[in-house]
Amino acid sequence: MTTTPTAPSTRSRRSAAVPALLAALALTAACSNSSDSGGSGGGDGGGKALTGDCAKYQPYAGHSGTTVTVFASILSPESDNLEKSWSEFSSCTGIRISYEGSNDFESQLPVRVTGGNAPDFAIIPQPGLLAQMVKSGKVAKPPAQTVANQDKWSPVWKTYGSVNGTFYAAPMSANMKSLVWYSPKAFKQAGYEVPKSWSALMELSDRIAKAGGGRPWCGGIASGTATGWPATDWLEEVVLGSYGGEVYDQWVGHKVKFSDEKITTAMKTVAGWMQNPAWVNGGYGDVKSIATTTFQDAGAPILTGKCFMLQQASFYKAQWPKDTKVGPDGDVFAFQLPAVNPGVPNPVEGGGEFLTAFASRPEVQAVQNYLSSPEWASSRVRTATGWVSANQGVDKSLYTDPIDRLSADALTDPAATFRFDGSDLMPAAVGAGQEWKSLTAWFAEGQSIQKTAADIDAAWPQ
Repeated sequence: MTTTPTAPSTRSRRSAAVPALLAALALTAACSNSSDSGGSGGGDGGGKALTGDCAKYQPYAGHSGTTVTVFASILSPESDNLEKSWSEFSSCTGIRISYEGSNDFESQLPVRVTGGNAPDFAIIPQPGLLAQMVKSGKVAKPPAQTVANQDKWSPVWKTYGSVNGTFYAAPMSANMKSLVWYSPKAFKQAGYEVPKSWSALMELSDRIAKAGGGRPWCGGIASGTATGWPATDWLEEVVLGSYGGEVYDQWVGHKVKFSDEKITTAMKTVAGWMQNPAWVNGGYGDVKSIATTTFQDAGAPILTGKCFMLQQASFYKAQWPKDTKVGPDGDVFAFQLPAVNPGVPNPVEGGGEFLTAFASRPEVQAVQNYLSSPEWASSRVRTATGWVSANQGVDKSLYTDPIDRLSADALTDPAATFRFDGSDLMPAAVGAGQEWKSLTAWFAEGQSIQKTAADIDAAWPQ
């Protein structure tokens, strides 16, 4: 799973009311809001002309006084930055964007949609869940400008936002999954070097364990109703890094089953890594504690020396305390997870989020057009670090954070073996359902690999 910047957070949300008010007051002198004169196709520029700093939002004008609702899995602190990224647009156009984040997003969205209480937008990190929503008949097709905005993305991203060849959901973000977080300071003090191969990574893990200090690996897969998703990432990294893209694609499409020898062998590799009792879970407990440790809290022991490494995506940067220095010589940094099989060229797993509309009112389409544009993506990059877009209209010089640059380079490397998060591509009943449940049981209860694989295969839709 992704998520989107994407993945859920259990931290309490901080109020954005005061910053939003201040932003609105600051813009009042420079901007003239349009009158609510209607319009179509996501903004006809009708009504009073926008001036000053607001002039750039003229294409979206004409819908002042309206409200658009957005539902997603993104909680504070990530959601605070998301809301800031569109605050000027909202103040200038007069379109209020009412955002709601939930740790139960994946289970709540289908309930709301089928119950006639769909949001105007959902930010969906799983193409499999998107397909489920499209099947409900409630997803609105995007306006022409949103479709045109996809020209700024690599064509493969449009396929992830499409179902049966029809484009429905504009990609919003991208994230780099194949990272290992560590402390450069701790590595330097202990005389450890960043490993360049899987064998070197395993040798380093054994060396750290035998040193008798902190454990080599942190881990946490608890995430509300999405508990288990980090474990799917670990398995996906090993499958991709062991067998390459072709087998990975066959596995995601269930042409290669979970019970296939290749996948069970990959699960044994994961078990030797993240279920090794001598290697995990520094600062929290034994192997079983991984199932009860939230993914947000999993890396905290790196800062106290109780563990040395955490495999997590680029968006994990938002979980470090604010005073944490992130960089090659900082408190924490990250390196790319090496391929299990040296013959697989630069395996990179990524994720993303897709803006999915359940309404086609003019103000909804105006927001849809803006949030699919390079201008919004650039605004989000400027708002705070820890967020990456694959939108080619974003100037890479805007990425001032070393993790963001590392991620952007990996995600755009033409020589990489890139694949989207596998569980997110699988049918929702599997990738966002039984696989989460079964991999959690694998960690929490010591359930066998054979039963874990068989249960997931049995959940696959016929």
